Formats: sequence, structure tokens, C-alpha cells
Amino acid sequence: MPQSNSLTGQKVVLQRDDVFQLLTALRERGYCVIGPKLKRGAIVYDELNSGADLPAGWTDTQDGGTYRLQKRRDNALFGYTVGPHSWKKIIHPATRCFWRAKRNGDGFESLGQEREPTKLAFVGVRACDRQAIAVLDKVFLEGKYVDPTYKSQRENVFIVAVNCSQAGGTCFCVSMGTGPKATFGFDLALTEVIENGAHYFVVEIGSTRGAEILGGVPCKEASSEQLAAAKRVVAEAAAHMGRQMDTTDIKGLLYRNYENPRWDNVAARCLNCSNCTMVCPTCFCTTVEDVTDLTDDSTERWRKWDSCFTLDFTYIVGGSVRASALARYRQWMTHKLATWIDQFGTSGCVGCGRCITWCPVAIDITEEARAIRESEAVRKEQHDPHT
Repeated sequence: MPQSNSLTGQKVVLQRDDVFQLLTALRERGYCVIGPKLKRGAIVYDELNSGADLPAGWTDTQDGGTYRLQKRRDNALFGYTVGPHSWKKIIHPATRCFWRAKRNGDGFESLGQEREPTKLAFVGVRACDRQAIAVLDKVFLEGKYVDPTYKSQRENVFIVAVNCSQAGGTCFCVSMGTGPKATFGFDLALTEVIENGAHYFVVEIGSTRGAEILGGVPCKEASSEQLAAAKRVVAEAAAHMGRQMDTTDIKGLLYRNYENPRWDNVAARCLNCSNCTMVCPTCFCTTVEDVTDLTDDSTERWRKWDSCFTLDFTYIVGGSVRASALARYRQWMTHKLATWIDQFGTSGCVGCGRCITWCPVAIDITEEARAIRESEAVRKEQHDPHT
């Protein structure tokens, strides 16, 4: 390990098998290590008990409504894009109990909230997902109302980013300016290089914590040739995005097109299944439920993920505010790409492509944005053919 008073920003090299020692070092320092593993026909994020749990030699192929695993010709540890899981499921879980109480004579005794947060190490955070975490941070940590449960867990997360070596069929992070290289908010960032019989990782140190973890892991300073190889890996991924989105004035485009006929087209196909919101790494909407047992001796308050695609989400006395599929899809896409910017100062879309891959009828947000833009251009041409 290179010796320096400040290692942040330095780049070192780990050999492939030394990554396993990195995971061990994290566990020895009390972290629960979460990372990619094969499970139920997909690459998902789950606890890693050892480096053997990583999906070595596996990749995925994705398109609209399609996700398949297949073997690679090499033994890459991170040779895939993103699966159905995002880190949202851990720092903003689908269900969370906030409060419990039990009957105590004529009253109730509060049992408090859930247990203290766990020290977590996220291994394999892609650039788009790192941006998604930053978006969730804006939602839950900024402004007047801070989510204390999210805050306490978020403060206990160590991030090992992995720069993408390939682009998936539904990826468009380059269009959104979110990848494929992680540029902020990590403790360590890895780029996997496999070429000319060599297999190693170029590691950028992003924090003092990251430097401390690497202290017990064999590594050496990266050479100019190794740095150049890592740069080529990321450039190759950037050059082969499966999708593109023109984001020029995207907010204004959607604001001007609330009544565009394209919404009828997509509404005729949308199943209102809410898959897109469940797999999206930034969708954060929830509902709250109070439940009791059959004896009425105990009660609990739970927060659960909800979706703007369900009728109940906007239900008030008299019915749902958005009763049609058209209104619900328009709300989701316009919020994601337009009103989110007004609310939080950033887009709600990070270009991961999950909403395209996991839509049962392959509705494509990039195609819908393109169709709306093109129809607006046609209308302008018809109105003034000289423009």
C-alpha cells in the first residue's frame, strides 16, 4: 500500500483475488457486506458471506420487457449491468415498522421503534445508482422534513462503487449525465480490467475510510498503462449505450404537452402494474398502515412502498384524483423528468433502464420522450412551415 498522509484521490491496483480480501477487511471492521449475487435467475443485491458469492463469469442481456442471464467467456466479477434490485431497497426498505405498542391494563405501553441501524458496506454500486442514492438523499435529508430513520442508516453506509465495463440494452446513463463512471460520493471506486491475460482492478480512493480499509489489502500504485486501460474500459461502456434520451429542455417539453395524444397511446398499453416504480432506484412514495392483532392487545404502525400507478394512491373522499391509466402514467413520467426538477433541483431519472427492462409490455420512457418531442415538432411545422 502506498504510504501517504492523504491518500484520497490516489489510484491503486488490486489483483482479482485481492478483491476477496477487501470484502474480508470490511467484515472484520464490523460491516455487513451487501453486493451482487445470483439468486432466482437474476443478479440481485444481498449479503455476501465471501467473495465466492459474487457472480463471477456471469452477465445479463436486457431489452424492453426482457432480462436473461448468460455465461461470459471470462471470469469477470462485475461483468453485468444492473438487475431488478437497487440500493433503495436497503436504505429505504419496502416495509418498515416505525412503532409498536401493547395493551397494559387500561392503557397501552409503547415498545418504541425498530433496532439501531447496521453498519453496511455496499459493494458494486454503479454510477447511475450512486446518483440515485444522491437523489434519495435530497428527498429524505434536505429541507424542513428530514427522515430520521433514513438518516441514521445512511450515515452507516460504506460505498464501494464499480465503474461499468459494458452497457446494457436499456441503459442510457450517458444521456442523463450519471455514468458510466462514478465521480463522487464513494469510499472506493473500482474499474475491472481484463486484457492480454491480465485481470485486475484500478481502485480510486475516495475517502479516509476507504484508505483505511485498503491498509490491510495487498495493492500497489497504478501505472500509467493501467490507468489508461481503466479509462478505455469506461469509454467502451459509454460508447455502447442501449438507449438514448434527448434531455434538451425536457422539463419544458413535458409541461407543454399535458394534452399530447401520445398519452392515449401509452395508456392503451400500460397495465398499471407499478413495476416501473418498484424497480426505479429513486421512486420513494409510501403509505402508512396501522395494524392490530386479533386480540387487540398489540398494535403496530408500518410504512410501505406505494405507487402513483395504484388507484388508492390518490384516493380521497369521492374517489381517486387520477382515475385513468393515462393520468397515472403521465403523472409518473412528468414527475420523473420535469416536476422533480422543480421539487429537488435534479431529475428523478438516472438512466439505469430498469423501468424499460421490467415493464411487462416493454413501455420505454426514452421512446415516449422521443415521440412527444417529434409530435411537437410536427405540430410546429404544420403551424408555421417556414420555421
